[in-house]
Amino acid sequence: MIKDHIEEVRNDLKSKRDALLIGHQNLKKDSDDWNKGIIIISLFGGLMESIKMRLELDGAGFALLPIIFSAITAAMSALIRFRNFNQRMETYLQSASLLTNTLLKARNHDSLDEDLKIEYNQALEKIETALYPNERKIFLRQAHRNLIEIMSQEQKFYDKIDKVNNHEEIIIDSDDSSLSSDEKLDNTPARTNPINKDVLASLEEDDRENL
Repeated sequence: MIKDHIEEVRNDLKSKRDALLIGHQNLKKDSDDWNKGIIIISLFGGLMESIKMRLELDGAGFALLPIIFSAITAAMSALIRFRNFNQRMETYLQSASLLTNTLLKARNHDSLDEDLKIEYNQALEKIETALYPNERKIFLRQAHRNLIEIMSQEQKFYDKIDKVNNHEEIIIDSDDSSLSSDEKLDNTPARTNPINKDVLASLEEDDRENL
């Protein structure tokens, strides 16, 4: 889809930057889980070795335990290197940094000039080379949903600020679970943006179709 307005470019850069950060977050979680597994298995192997020495367990099965644990940790370490977590995370961060710099320039521009178009296209090329198509689809869907919810929440916030300034009654949304019930000012249902609800419903329908 061609973006010929500065606001469209800003929103597109934000969503693609966030998609890269979501990808980085997922990769980091996977990497941390594998490393935690190695730590746990290594500690368990050391514990079993100490128990074997204390209880003087000399059976063939107990003698094989350290070898088994060492083989498992070595295999997990090899898989981590094979999946290349660190380099992929570094690629995601570098690409997200480029998109963030381009987004900053777009925010400082009132219109989409030729230089900004070139940097915008370079940023698009960066995300297209950093993510596989199926990853880009998944992460962009999550980023779009997050941005819509953030913008919807900001709109509610500023609407309530206007009401406060006009000395009108307001409520705290029911999804603000951290607030106690006596902090609510009345029981009037919160006003929502129908356009944003329609967009979110469309995204939810897309998610069900891709299951």
